[in-house]
Amino acid sequence: MTDRDLRPPQQRAREDKAANIDTTKWLLIVLGIAALAYGGWWAREHWAAQNRSQPPAEPALLATPAAPAASVVPQAPSLATAESADVPATPAHPLHPLAPAAQALAADDAPSLDRMAREWLGARALQFLVMPGLAHHLVATIDNLPRGHAAPRLWPLSPVGGKLQTQPSAQGLQIAAANSARYDAVVAFVTGLDPATVVQWYRQAYPVLQQTYEELGYPGQYFNDRLVAVIDHLLQTPQPQEPLDIRLVQVQGQVAPQQPWLRYEFADPDLQARSAGQKILLRLGSAHRAAMMAYLQALRAQIAP
Repeated sequence: MTDRDLRPPQQRAREDKAANIDTTKWLLIVLGIAALAYGGWWAREHWAAQNRSQPPAEPALLATPAAPAASVVPQAPSLATAESADVPATPAHPLHPLAPAAQALAADDAPSLDRMAREWLGARALQFLVMPGLAHHLVATIDNLPRGHAAPRLWPLSPVGGKLQTQPSAQGLQIAAANSARYDAVVAFVTGLDPATVVQWYRQAYPVLQQTYEELGYPGQYFNDRLVAVIDHLLQTPQPQEPLDIRLVQVQGQVAPQQPWLRYEFADPDLQARSAGQKILLRLGSAHRAAMMAYLQALRAQIAP
């Protein structure tokens, strides 16, 4: 045995260099892990310190950028108030009390509402309704309809699919008359439900809907009052002459959007300033809009006589 390195000089140089590289690589990995660990510890401590120094925040309303607004008497919304047609002031008692149902669901039994919908509607429930979580989708969307944005991911009805059908106009583009056909199936589904039966189902489901509404950030307020206020707001949707002019919103950037039809807006500033719910009705076309507004009036008469 000998302590001398008997490797050829060139081989020895290559292997020593490789060993140094490996050592450096592992050293960098260890240092990186240590830096990440320290960063995570610092962020956690900083977050905890902020929480200790600030009072707890009020419960956030899902998918709603603005805080609940004050109650208004039904009237045509102006450009400034279209987004806040609004949350009724907290009453001591319901403004529109709903007669209790004989076999109502337990307030904490949201899954049973999905089951009720499937039993009542059969295959149509799976075709048009978003489940599970129907209670949350219904309450969050109804609450958001008078606001500037009602997140599609929260809608209780499945999206119709396809893209907005347009046609050229003297000003640029218009919504084509053929576009309303995209909504034929869903409008027929909604308006085909007997209002009296819908209200009977609503009364049975109400404890779940009320509980869900309070959990969204409205403790002590009544979902039925909010529903009536939202229906009143939707019934104020204007009836403009069609076809409606639209324009494509330009997005700055080097990457071309893959779905440009999602960036259309109304050319009329008054229409563009309307709430999410009113703009949905405007996009349906005059015939579907009239059918939906008549249906909303029939529902309102049953829940707020």
